[in-house]
Amino acid sequence: QLQLVESGGGSVQPGGSLRLSCAASGVALDSYAIGWFRQAPGKEREGVSCVSSRTSTTTYADSEKGRFTISRDNTKNTVYLQMNNLKPEDTAVYYCAANLGRRFLFGSMCPLTPTYDHWGQGTQVTVSS
Repeated sequence: QLQLVESGGGSVQPGGSLRLSCAASGVALDSYAIGWFRQAPGKEREGVSCVSSRTSTTTYADSEKGRFTISRDNTKNTVYLQMNNLKPEDTAVYYCAANLGRRFLFGSMCPLTPTYDHWGQGTQVTVSS
């Protein structure tokens, strides 16, 4: 059974950076699309970024494009989210999610909608001055 564990969250000042990690166990991630989602208090869960399986196509929400970078290291079975120039509105619990990539155009894309089959427990990111 695939399990996902997020880490790397914390508290930073506006303009700071964090690197989130999503470590997988049980199943190799190379056949999975991986998405990062976040949910702030009183807000709906929203997609942040994702990377497909076969083609490693990346997708970013407009508000994060240029500040966040998603990457995967299949040798470590881990996906990362590098977050730069953080803003207070980035404050949220961040979740990683996985789904067999062939579900999404046979591994050529990934969605920023919460339709993934596997989810981690989340890691808190707080951006405040």
